[in-house]
Amino acid sequence: MEGLVRIEDALQALNIVEWTLTGQPSNETEFNAQFKKVIGVGSNGAGILSSDPSDFGVTWSQVSAKKTELVTAYDAKKYQRDRAEAYPSIADQLDDIYHNGIDEWKKTIKVVKDKYAKG
Repeated sequence: MEGLVRIEDALQALNIVEWTLTGQPSNETEFNAQFKKVIGVGSNGAGILSSDPSDFGVTWSQVSAKKTELVTAYDAKKYQRDRAEAYPSIADQLDDIYHNGIDEWKKTIKVVKDKYAKG
């Protein structure tokens, strides 16, 4: 789900620190215009920002590739998120085990696992 993974997530995953970003760039030109890197601290304590890509410590290509990687990883775990919503609550599962035994509980859980299979 690309909309849930932001450029900021990619920058953090790349361990890029001390930066600002205005917007969600979708190409190199936008990235270079919207990304600023803190390159120092002024005498007033405010960060000194650079808009020079040679100061960024990262390229749009790297950021874009990392974002794609994060989206792929997120999408690959959709079945886990679907299962988590479909499983009965822990309290209901414990009640099921108490009243019906482990084998019946396993059948209940298997229905969800089969509906939202891995891969």
